[in-house]
Amino acid sequence: MQDLVTTDWLYEHLNDENLRIIDIRGHVLPASEPHPHYFSHHAEYLQSHIPGAVFVDWVTDITNPQSPNASQIAPPEAYAALMSKLGIDKDTMVVAYDDASGMFAARMWWSLLYYGHENVAVMDGDWHKWVAEGRPTTADLPQIEPKTFIAQPNPTLRRTIDEVAQTSAILMDVRTPDEFNGKASRAKRAGHIPGAVNIPRGGLINADGTLRAPLELKDAIAQGGIQLDAPEVVVYCNGGVSASYGMLALRAAGLKNVAVYDGSWKEWGNDPDRPIS
Repeated sequence: MQDLVTTDWLYEHLNDENLRIIDIRGHVLPASEPHPHYFSHHAEYLQSHIPGAVFVDWVTDITNPQSPNASQIAPPEAYAALMSKLGIDKDTMVVAYDDASGMFAARMWWSLLYYGHENVAVMDGDWHKWVAEGRPTTADLPQIEPKTFIAQPNPTLRRTIDEVAQTSAILMDVRTPDEFNGKASRAKRAGHIPGAVNIPRGGLINADGTLRAPLELKDAIAQGGIQLDAPEVVVYCNGGVSASYGMLALRAAGLKNVAVYDGSWKEWGNDPDRPIS
């Protein structure tokens, strides 16, 4: 599959036997707001969702509660158990959607890629686009037959804090300009990783929540300071979620050697031994 599928494509394939749709809706409050900042939309899923969709809580289901930065990816055993419960195996096509212009869906996409499942895509345009187009919705919960998912980590898609500290790759920060410039922060310290360039996620998205066209993405990326022939780009945000969308955009623009710094600013900015700019 491609990294993205259209709402038309998903509508036409709703009844495919080996398709699993994942609803991963949620929202994030601005860094300036009181905690908690992260929310899933399970209640909204129960009210209405795309037919056949199962729900994944981006805050708890695919994260590691034992990590100081809890938004980092779940360990392989826990991740495999969840995917197996959701009826996903190596032959399953997976399409993820959210209501946040693809941000959480991209995290789901990245997590499956990281654990070796390449047959996964993001629905281009979110829940709001699906509803606006008059597509079918339901409150019925699907009956899922468990399958066996084997998690096989792909280290080329994920970077640790020590790897980022030693990397020669270009660092792409997709947070807001205020966060990049140290005017707001979700960590104890404010600023950015030295040498990083700021290409905010909001500039990669069209008004309808779809990803900008490849040529537009190439222009935005080049203007942001990343050469299209860059040997490697590592994307970070606050906790690896928006960074996953940044990776999606870079791949759509033709860059293939892209990884996500999973700990992102919430890890780097909370470590007093790491330099900041």
